[in-house]
Amino acid sequence: MFNIYVNETGNVALSGRFDASQVESATKVLNPIQKSVYVDFKDLDYISSAGLGILIMTQKRLAETGNSLTLINVNKMIRDIFHIARFDLIFKIE
Repeated sequence: MFNIYVNETGNVALSGRFDASQVESATKVLNPIQKSVYVDFKDLDYISSAGLGILIMTQKRLAETGNSLTLINVNKMIRDIFHIARFDLIFKIE
């Protein structure tokens, strides 16, 4: 199961498994974002290449206006995926 929402602080929270079947729901939440936000990975168990693609598209769109996504609470497995794919050069990960 996957859940994505904008929390009470205006940041994005992810939970569950972010795969290709979740692209539409993620796009609905991420497309309206126009300013820099944190994306909380605390409860995310898995991310597929499709999930990574949505995050990269959002990052590129925000970068055009000087904004960005900052990823927080990223577990070791997902952090390793970002490192191997060199996405840690695209995103700020705290």
